Amino acid sequence: MKNATQENKSLKNLNTFGIEAIANQYIQVEDEQVLKDLFSAGAFENEFFILGGGSNVLFTKDYPGLIVHVANKGIQHFIEGNNVFVTAAGGEVWNDLVWYCIEHDFPGLENMALIPGTVGASPIQNIGAYGQELMHIFYSCRAFNCKTGEFITFNNQDCQFSYRDSIFKREYKGRFIICSVTYKLELFGKINTSYGAIESELEKRGISNPSIKDVAEVVSYIRVEKLPDPSTIGNAGSFFKNPIIPKSQFLELQKQFPQIVHYTMDQDHEKLAAGWLIEQCGWKGKTVGQVAVWKNQALVLTNIGKATGNEIFEVSSTIVDDVNTQFAVVLEREVNIL
Repeated sequence: MKNATQENKSLKNLNTFGIEAIANQYIQVEDEQVLKDLFSAGAFENEFFILGGGSNVLFTKDYPGLIVHVANKGIQHFIEGNNVFVTAAGGEVWNDLVWYCIEHDFPGLENMALIPGTVGASPIQNIGAYGQELMHIFYSCRAFNCKTGEFITFNNQDCQFSYRDSIFKREYKGRFIICSVTYKLELFGKINTSYGAIESELEKRGISNPSIKDVAEVVSYIRVEKLPDPSTIGNAGSFFKNPIIPKSQFLELQKQFPQIVHYTMDQDHEKLAAGWLIEQCGWKGKTVGQVAVWKNQALVLTNIGKATGNEIFEVSSTIVDDVNTQFAVVLEREVNIL
């Protein structure tokens, strides 16, 4: 086998929370053939977890099985008519792909600049930010079936995308390892500056006709202002999903809380800002032991010292309870809890 399996591997530097946890077995996969070798050796018949950038996982204990760390690299593209198809390996850093597209003047990813994680995780999470959603640019992905040992291609419809969700988080959870993803972008796609603080920040910079590079730089600036840097403060970005509730429930909440922050999803549903709900419960900037809610964005939980995964999980549970008590809305965690 090209990549050797390691035993009793520390995962502290492989998760952005910086949680110390030990994997019983660990392998870094830089070549797809390694997955075939692992399958032949029966590795997927026992407990395993697929790790990318470690930005969407909370280890609450040592991991008893095999950690499969996807680390293959490579980006390529081809142009067909008014479209460009960009294919990136699952182990590529998402933000590196964003800047590859910007440097080649391919619009469509700029609003998702600086989202942590890898390309392989992007369809699993159906990532999105500032008005752009992965599901609108996803074309296909090549994935390894850990149950059959075969490679399979999924198209957009196969993935059953919905808000921060996909078939890979439901029926196929833990079954497929995404080896590469292809995105279909429009060469002359429209730039979207309408979401969040993008327009006001562009205005501050005196930019009236922004390029995709301008938008990416502004989005990156806004994210850095709001979110802590995982290299200095352990965190996994947004810990909770923004809840989607029925319009009728929202209208009742709006009567009680006229300032409630919301976004219309369709005629029957509203999306609430989880950060606003958490902030109203007094959690923004609050510290409990070695865990703190980020001072600039209540969606983010941080490890400010040597917090354990369990301590972070317990704080998140208290937040869920408090929001439910005050608003009758149940927050859902965005990170994987192990």
